[in-house]
Amino acid sequence: MTGSTDIQQAVTDEQWANARLIWGYHQMRHELRPADVAIGLGSHDLGVATTTAELYRAGLFPVLVFTGGNSPTTASRFPRGEAVHYREHALTLGVPADAILLEPRAGNTGHNITYSRQVLADAGIFPASVLLVSKPYMERRSYATARKLWPEVDVRCASEPLELDDYVKSIGDEKLVLDMLVGDLQRVIEYPKLGFAVEQEVPEDVYAAYENLLTAGFTSRLIAP
Repeated sequence: MTGSTDIQQAVTDEQWANARLIWGYHQMRHELRPADVAIGLGSHDLGVATTTAELYRAGLFPVLVFTGGNSPTTASRFPRGEAVHYREHALTLGVPADAILLEPRAGNTGHNITYSRQVLADAGIFPASVLLVSKPYMERRSYATARKLWPEVDVRCASEPLELDDYVKSIGDEKLVLDMLVGDLQRVIEYPKLGFAVEQEVPEDVYAAYENLLTAGFTSRLIAP
């Protein structure tokens, strides 16, 4: 592939350009500021826990929730559950145990938000502002979900500051990453119709890139119609 690193060889230049458009769209680019709490959204990506720990040490929030049970893509990597492994990792990075609340049941993003909200309420915490920490390509979907399910709080998003090339290297599977980019964009488009999220405008070039990657077969992470 001309002008590309080895990690990208299975993807054509055009497909990679499409992926970059979608990658950029998924990121909210919020200016970070202090929040009452943070919620680290469970996934296959331990970088979420690392980033949450770094932001805690930077003083952006006093308490955080790690949320997530297991899914087919995380059960082998995090056998005790996403939130449990995230917590263990954050402890090794210097986050004190009493700053971490655990939500070990969530199986989707809606659960992440609603169950974390309940865990906070059970602890007597009723935040006015929340920082959501997610995978880089999940910022927009997590934001749209929180705005729907928790509209009274000020929501901002953060993720590990990686470019797409570096993220692919960190995951080690370029097709899987592109499949996930496409899958998350499908959810951004479809979930508002189901009442799961607020609607987000999708620019024409991003939608065209999405359709191109669908046609090219990057479809393993799609939800059923």
